[in-house]
Amino acid sequence: MEELHKTLKDRDLTVPTVHGKGRSLFTTRDFYPGEVIISQEPYVCVSTQKRCDGCFRTTNLSKCSRCQVVWYCGTPCQKSAWRLHRLECEALSRLDDHKRKSVTPSIRLMLKLYLRRKLQNDKIIPSTAMDNYKLVDALVAHMSDITEEQLVLYAQMANLVHLILQWPEINIKEIAEIFSKFACNAHTICDGELRPLGTGLYPVVSIINHSCLPNSVLVFEGRMASVRALQHLPKGTEVLISYIETAGSTVTRQKALKEQYLFTCVCPLCSKVGQYDDVRENAILEGYRCKNETCDGFLLRTTDGKAFQCQECGLIKDKEEIKKIATEIKLLSEEASSADYQEAISIYKMIEKLQTKLYHPLSIYLLQTRETILKSLMKLEHWREALAYCKLTIPIYQRVYPAVHPLLGLQYYTCGKLEWYLEDTEEAVISLTKAVDILRITHGTNTPFVKELLMMLEEARAELTYKSSSKEE
Repeated sequence: MEELHKTLKDRDLTVPTVHGKGRSLFTTRDFYPGEVIISQEPYVCVSTQKRCDGCFRTTNLSKCSRCQVVWYCGTPCQKSAWRLHRLECEALSRLDDHKRKSVTPSIRLMLKLYLRRKLQNDKIIPSTAMDNYKLVDALVAHMSDITEEQLVLYAQMANLVHLILQWPEINIKEIAEIFSKFACNAHTICDGELRPLGTGLYPVVSIINHSCLPNSVLVFEGRMASVRALQHLPKGTEVLISYIETAGSTVTRQKALKEQYLFTCVCPLCSKVGQYDDVRENAILEGYRCKNETCDGFLLRTTDGKAFQCQECGLIKDKEEIKKIATEIKLLSEEASSADYQEAISIYKMIEKLQTKLYHPLSIYLLQTRETILKSLMKLEHWREALAYCKLTIPIYQRVYPAVHPLLGLQYYTCGKLEWYLEDTEEAVISLTKAVDILRITHGTNTPFVKELLMMLEEARAELTYKSSSKEE
């Protein structure tokens, strides 16, 4: 660990142990919005879909002819992965077809981890201060906190790994413990638009603690994980990212963190639990709307528990009325799950109509339904209607996310892209500018995605200038 501390010191970072948190990452100089705080290649990673195992591309794929499990997009990726895949391929090839189908991405991640450790121990591939198995070994497993059901699952997965590797020196208990480390420390690798591509283990990035009000963001450039500052981080500031989707009530966030990461968050946002502002915000995000459609007040349960009362105008909403609408929504949701895109849009519009009666206008449930409709409309190339729905989501995005957040930036990007396609050039320039202002901080300006966005904005501005000059003539 001494080598890691020296390497991080050279990068103006330090890793002290903080009471109640364990290892934490702190700055030793000022960092500014958009600046990369730390980057790391994965110790191991796997794609979670049919993608190239080297670069995660989906084009020109060929399956490994021997193991019939791993895909590559071409010779360069296959060659770069060969030292590790040669051993993996040999192990997978010993399995019969039935067992080979049981090799999930998590199983492959574990196989690759053991094989990489062996290659580094044998000096076949190099180790560095930020790329060695000791960093994985230092990660917290939370074995004493996991449920019996999880423990049984890890043991079953460990049995399969043991069977595949056939290494007598490793035991099932050790493998199960590493699976528990994966659950708490592995990261979902996403593209520029935050679409999942795979899973990776980044042991130095995993040192960074969580906050529901993060000052930094984790993004990916290919397989490389980069943590960027979202705001000015003065010297001596703890670097904090969010482990979860933060758009939700304190109860929802705490539940997600406890189930997945086995801790209770005490960030400034969570420390307000039970206070009036927190209760109000939670009731708006996940609660019910006032019976008076012109009132935007939020509802709280009455003392007898039989109804909900608007905290703005005092109107009472009966519990049975809420239950009836909620049941209708549930039945329609079940129907939509098996429908095609066109039919699903009609059903989700019915759900949306019911939700506007049930939930607050800024409810995340209403947002989720409109997002589903938006995606379906885009798949069917109903661009004008898709734009209308995209615009409906923006006010909720602005409320549930900070001013600099990748998801808000991406929503402005979607809006601008649709506006430009529909020749609403002036509006497109406004939306794309807002997207650039956010995404150049969260993603940087050198990624292919942001470069494409900057080019799009430049072209939209040129088009707007041309249109303006044509009108003047």
